[in-house]
Amino acid sequence: MTSRERVRMALEHREPDRVPLDLGASAVTGMHVSSVYALRQALRLDPPGKPVKVTDPYQMLGETGGDLLDALGADVAGLGTRRNMFGFENRGWKEWRTFDGTPVLVPEAFPTVPEPDGSLLIYPEGDRSARPSGRMPKDGWYFDVIVRQPPIDEGRLDPADNMEEFLPVEEEELARYASESRRLREESDRAVLASFGGTAFGDISMVPAPWLKEPKGIRDIEEWYVSTLTRRDYVLRVFERQCSMGLANLARIAQAVGDRVDVVFLSGTDFGTQTGPFVSPGTYRELYMPFHKELNDWVHAHTNWKTFLHSCGSIAALIPLFLEAGFDILNPVQCSAAGMDPRSLKERFGDRACFWGGGVDTQRTLPLGTPEEVRREVRERIGILGRGGGLVFNTVHNVQARVPVENLLALYEAVREYGRYR
Repeated sequence: MTSRERVRMALEHREPDRVPLDLGASAVTGMHVSSVYALRQALRLDPPGKPVKVTDPYQMLGETGGDLLDALGADVAGLGTRRNMFGFENRGWKEWRTFDGTPVLVPEAFPTVPEPDGSLLIYPEGDRSARPSGRMPKDGWYFDVIVRQPPIDEGRLDPADNMEEFLPVEEEELARYASESRRLREESDRAVLASFGGTAFGDISMVPAPWLKEPKGIRDIEEWYVSTLTRRDYVLRVFERQCSMGLANLARIAQAVGDRVDVVFLSGTDFGTQTGPFVSPGTYRELYMPFHKELNDWVHAHTNWKTFLHSCGSIAALIPLFLEAGFDILNPVQCSAAGMDPRSLKERFGDRACFWGGGVDTQRTLPLGTPEEVRREVRERIGILGRGGGLVFNTVHNVQARVPVENLLALYEAVREYGRYR
């Protein structure tokens, strides 16, 4: 069975030969660059000291590479946008070291000179004449977004200001999607998970727009959340325009890539906290669901792609609405959050929802447990979520920094050992 057949079969709620595996096909299913380096060294894929590329400077995710995917038996490849979260392209690689000394390669626009306090500032489009849009604290692992909220004049608020980044897809980008999707198909038999962007309504990681030099509109995180209640008409008008642009872009992208894409990442908006949903079911139904449904309906009517929703936290109360909106796949399946017991999720939603994640807890078990505890949890989750198909194995969100390499090895050994269907 090819990887693509394996993934498609699992997404159709049937049992393939084994549970398919994803590592690094999206910005929410990857691994911190320091952990990628440690894993590659442990598997002897690289000589000591060979740097790993940072493919996502925002979260400092590392490039997994085809040889690592082959070594682990990963079944999914990623297709993403040309520019990263800070608006510059991953090119012109230069050597750098993380604060813990891991050798890496970073794009040419990545900052290398520390501030007086030891922190690193990063700039939209790499332009140091603009205000910085992110900061990595000294000895830190990631960049924190710097909120650059202009003064809000209620009388002049214009939804177009929060639409500045939602533009027609460029011809150059379309050509790249076409060629890159073709390359991915020709170089391996992996399924393709595409992240085209522009369709995640109210994704709080996107609201501050760290790629824009002078963001306008509502760009403060707290102000945006408050606005979903106090300025709901404004938010609805933003979503209406964004949805229209997203549909137009999806139509052009679908013509460029055709059936060389298997799964499309539509939404990364987090609707859950550790203890419950961020929004009520009523708010989701009124504010988000109409646009999610419109996108899902278009994708299902015009392509053979499956649709992917990422939402951290406790979202069990919202899952019926996500499924009603047409999503096929739920990620990251944060089983440690309240009400997210994997048995309950499988029993209640397993005939309709595909679980992409949930394989092991990245907050406690993977970084703090023993290798045997990691193996035990992986075995348990595969046994529960993988029954009858409907599971693509991935950790609960990205693998973080400082995870013991013994635990990483135990994780993927357990997937290989317990992931086969009988």
